[in-house]
Amino acid sequence: MAIQAEQTFINMSVKNLDKSRTFFEQIGFEFNENFSDNNAACMIINSQTFVMLLGEEFFQTFTKKSVADSTKMTEVIIALSADSREAVDELVNKAFAAGASPSGDQMDHGFMYGWSFQDLDGHLWEVAYMEEPELPLE
Repeated sequence: MAIQAEQTFINMSVKNLDKSRTFFEQIGFEFNENFSDNNAACMIINSQTFVMLLGEEFFQTFTKKSVADSTKMTEVIIALSADSREAVDELVNKAFAAGASPSGDQMDHGFMYGWSFQDLDGHLWEVAYMEEPELPLE
């Protein structure tokens, strides 16, 4: 039997919760206030996927391991799909305007287009659009 989670919560350490929340609001994300407080902010990716922005000290209470410095190491790359090439560019350009840094060059493979950025804490985000394959006519 395959495991299927009802919802996905990605927990992410941030140095300054207020600045991180403002950054993601500026690029268009909303937050669930029922799961947000002075230690955490619940960012909505879609109805079943959330990113928990956790202040670094609060994040540390969930693990006995050291918290990675995401400005020097990559612990994860979060990839988001977009519904068009223009939507990819719009989101990444909003991120840059809000203070993000480039992560990689735009990639264009014809059927797939993407671009990436680093958020204020150095976490890597990729945004991609992939054309749906045409189904053969029957």
